[in-house]
Amino acid sequence: MADNLPTEFDVVVIGTGLPESITAAACARSGQRVLHVDSKNYYGGNWASFSFSGLLSWIKENQEKTDISDECEDWRKLILENEEVISLSKKDKTIHHVEDFCFDDQDSAEGVEEAGALAKLPDLGACGAEGIAQEPEKEIPQVESTLQESQEPEKAPGTEAVTVTEGNETEITSENESSPSAAAGESALELGKTETAPSEEPKKVTYSQIVREGRRFNIDLVSKLLYSRGLLIDLLIKSNVSRYAEFKNATRILAFREGNVEQVPCSRADVFNSKQLTVVEKRMLMKFLTFCLEYEQHPDEYQDYENSTFAQFLKTRMLTPSLQHFILHSIAMVSETDSTTLEGLQATKKFLQCLGRYGNTPFLFPLYGQGEIPQCFCRMCAVFGGIYCLRHPVRCLVVDKESGRCKAIVDHFGQRISANYFIVEDSYLPESICTNVCYRQISRAVLITDQSVLDTDSEQQVSILAVPPVTPGKPAVCVIELCSSTMTCMKNTYLVHLTCPSTNTAREDLEPVVQQLFSLNTEKETESEQLKKPRVLWAVYFNMRDSSGIDRSSYDGLPSNVYVCSGPDSALGNDCAVRQAETIFQDMFPSEDFCPAPPNPEDIIYDEDEIEAEEPEFSNSPETKPEPSAEEECSGDSTAVKKQDNE
Repeated sequence: MADNLPTEFDVVVIGTGLPESITAAACARSGQRVLHVDSKNYYGGNWASFSFSGLLSWIKENQEKTDISDECEDWRKLILENEEVISLSKKDKTIHHVEDFCFDDQDSAEGVEEAGALAKLPDLGACGAEGIAQEPEKEIPQVESTLQESQEPEKAPGTEAVTVTEGNETEITSENESSPSAAAGESALELGKTETAPSEEPKKVTYSQIVREGRRFNIDLVSKLLYSRGLLIDLLIKSNVSRYAEFKNATRILAFREGNVEQVPCSRADVFNSKQLTVVEKRMLMKFLTFCLEYEQHPDEYQDYENSTFAQFLKTRMLTPSLQHFILHSIAMVSETDSTTLEGLQATKKFLQCLGRYGNTPFLFPLYGQGEIPQCFCRMCAVFGGIYCLRHPVRCLVVDKESGRCKAIVDHFGQRISANYFIVEDSYLPESICTNVCYRQISRAVLITDQSVLDTDSEQQVSILAVPPVTPGKPAVCVIELCSSTMTCMKNTYLVHLTCPSTNTAREDLEPVVQQLFSLNTEKETESEQLKKPRVLWAVYFNMRDSSGIDRSSYDGLPSNVYVCSGPDSALGNDCAVRQAETIFQDMFPSEDFCPAPPNPEDIIYDEDEIEAEEPEFSNSPETKPEPSAEEECSGDSTAVKKQDNE
């Protein structure tokens, strides 16, 4: 057991998913004492990213569903007569129907070890710096305090660093140059912009190579992109958390129509340079997109169709079938049968408003995976004094019978910790509280393939594709394909994520789409089909609980000072998580600013008494960092979230 933690905090956060991490960062930034714990040995919960071996361990863990053994039996003596307990769940019941498949010679990987892997760390309930590790078998280097100094393994030929400031100006610098604005400490988003790589004959990738190069993979449990003018990007810039991450443009929007994958023209230049559209279609498309940007000013053009679906509204706009398909599935990306006209117009306007801020598409993707984003906010929290404990389960919430408020938690080691507010991720709540909650499910699939779904001169493409439902009435499937320059897969492979709201098991929902786009080396496929389609080397299917959008009143017997954060939703963006975090924070601290920018170190006036104050009893990082950032200079000890080493 680790040394005991302090017994009093202002806020205790249980779970390290994105909403919890943002809320914890906001609380620490406003001066609250924050304890952030997670029963898992990695950050992010269902928002996490794994290496290939880490994902295999995660698959095995969720297929076996092992119980957490009790370490302390005499914890009930900590509960007073006027108190009662709410026991928290020991099992993670958010993942179901996990099925993984290898379409290569799996026996060839026997005895193959992951390159650079370390011996597994002992399972200790460590706190602070000891508790911070993305995965126990990974060697994780420390993130530098500025984005410009962070190093990328295997930088692709032609890669340039693109520094995007708060406005729309883009500065491109070579690999050996640093951006002047970055040197000045301005909020920036780093984009890896890759040009056409020299053509070479691709080598056949085997399963044993995937195992050996497993640390090159950063595989997300949840697949999302960041809208360039979305709430998360705005928050990253406002709070200056953007310095802890790097981003790459989604380079193309694709459409699947009549059995073929096509690139969708998005920007004005793309539309007029497109060879897919006739001159008449180009004028039709530009006229409609211009209307969507200003649709609120012309209510007479859509108010008669407010009760109709967006698909029905498009048919009234004198658009060709191909344009209707592009707008519905690739631009608005809404349901053909369920989305109203207003929802479709709003989605189209959002898409168009995000174009051009950081590139020709509205989307950004974080290098090393979506799991980096929760870690960035955890780092901000730690910089401002938050204490982190992974592998640290919480046994129960302690509730005062008279007031009905939660007073404390009792952890797995039998320590009682008091706080004013408690934030709990939904999966930790017991069934007794969630009796009236109706959860939805998300169907997920992750594929490792040997080619892109649409080959071009450039191999380094980040693509998004919406595949219409095979069966009418079912949801469309969102496909995100990532190349090796996103630092999520090894060279000569692609990482493909498929997501949709569940109607059956993930495999039943998504395998028909996989069979349309990829070759599974099945006997039914002809040799020509196998050569034409990308080959799937490995795949996993699973269902994930969607706990978003649940009203607080649905939870039975929830104390007034306990707030629930949801897991990932099925939407493409992250707006739901950001709104939820801000709502919870403002409810707890209505007079405080939500995640303001850190102070300039030159503006800080240090008091001599503060400088000579003795060291605190608990430090959340014994390590010293080179070139401390503004937050580190003003907060003293800190724990840095560590970026996965892909080398």
